[in-house]
Amino acid sequence: MNPSLSIYENLGGAEGIRSLVEAFYPRVQQNELLAPLFPEDIMPVMEKQYMFLSQFFGGPALFSEAYGHPMMRARHLHFPITNRHADEWLACMAGALEDIGVEDLMREEVLKRLSGPARHFVNTP
Repeated sequence: MNPSLSIYENLGGAEGIRSLVEAFYPRVQQNELLAPLFPEDIMPVMEKQYMFLSQFFGGPALFSEAYGHPMMRARHLHFPITNRHADEWLACMAGALEDIGVEDLMREEVLKRLSGPARHFVNTP
C-alpha cells in the first residue's frame, strides 16, 4: 500500500476496480440474505458499482457524470436493509478483496472506508 496514492490507484485503477466488482457480485449472488435484493440480470448493477467505487476511491467521477450525485442512501431506501445485511455485504467485499489478492493493510483500509456507507444504508431494525 502506498499512502501517497488514492485507494483507486492502490487497487490498480480501472482494471483493479473492475476485478473487485467481478469478484464481489458472485459472492453477493450466492449469499442467501443479499441475493434476493438484487435483480437476476446483475450486469447493470455491476456497472453502476464499478462507476461508484471508481469515484468513491478517488478515481474518475464516472457515477456522477452518468447519474448525478450518488445519493446512495436515497437510492437504497426502497430495500429493507438491516445491520446483518451490512455485515454480509462487507463480508462479501472482504472475500472479494482477498480473492483478487489485495494486501492486508489495503484490504483493511478499503473495508474501513466502505463500512461507513454500509452502515448508513441501514433502514430497518
